[in-house]
Amino acid sequence: MSELLLLAATDQIAVAVRDIEAGETIALPDGRQVTARARVPFGFKMAVCAIGAEEKVFKYSVPIGTATQAIAAGELVHLHNLRSDYIAAPRERT
Repeated sequence: MSELLLLAATDQIAVAVRDIEAGETIALPDGRQVTARARVPFGFKMAVCAIGAEEKVFKYSVPIGTATQAIAAGELVHLHNLRSDYIAAPRERT
């Protein structure tokens, strides 16, 4: 069993099924390998391929958001580099 759950072959991200440490190389179910660039906590998303800035990010074969910056394979994908296309981000108080 892989330490990353790839939900669909077309997905650019996979979900960690355990904590993954920076530098670990993980084999995906489809035979590809990806090396974690930073720690990826259990339940968080990791890019399994390069994702361009402003590119749609797919999980479950559907877009879940847009990359706010370029994301390299093996990077943690979270609020710091992914904008939801469905939920408004909280606004800063003035």
